[in-house]
Amino acid sequence: MHRRNILWGAISALSAVFAASRASAASEAAPSAKLKVVYHLNDLDKVNFVLGNIQNHLDGVGGPDHVTIALVIHGQALRAFHSASVNPDLSRRVGQFSKAGIELAACGNTMKSQNVALEDLLPGFIAADRGGVVRIAELQSQGYLYLRP
Repeated sequence: MHRRNILWGAISALSAVFAASRASAASEAAPSAKLKVVYHLNDLDKVNFVLGNIQNHLDGVGGPDHVTIALVIHGQALRAFHSASVNPDLSRRVGQFSKAGIELAACGNTMKSQNVALEDLLPGFIAADRGGVVRIAELQSQGYLYLRP
C-alpha cells in the first residue's frame, strides 16, 4: 500500500512538471497580441509632446508592424494641423505617421466650429463625423487602450 502511494505521488509530480513545461513552451511560442492604442489630443500646447510620444511608442515596440495606433484630435489642438498654417516639421511627422498606418482622426464637431473641411487639414486625416470623443469610445470598445499624454 505504501509503495503504491509513493508510485502515484511520483507519477503525479512528473505529470505536473510535464504539464507546466508544455504550458511554458506554448506561451513562449505563441505570438503576442498586437496592442491597439488610441492617443487623445486636444491641447494645442501638447501637439509636439504627443507626436513625440507616438514616435517613441513606435520606436519602443519595433515599428508600426507591432502596434496599431490611432490619434484622435479635437479642440484647439486641431489648429496645428491646418495645412495652410502648419510648420514643415509637423507636416513631415504627420506624413510619416500616415504612411505607417496610424489613423489620424479629426473631430467633426471641431472641424465645424473652426470652419475647416477635411481638405483644409494635412493629408492623411479622416473625419470623425460623430465627434472625437465618440470615435475614442468606439476605438476603446474595439479593444484600444486609451492614452492621453
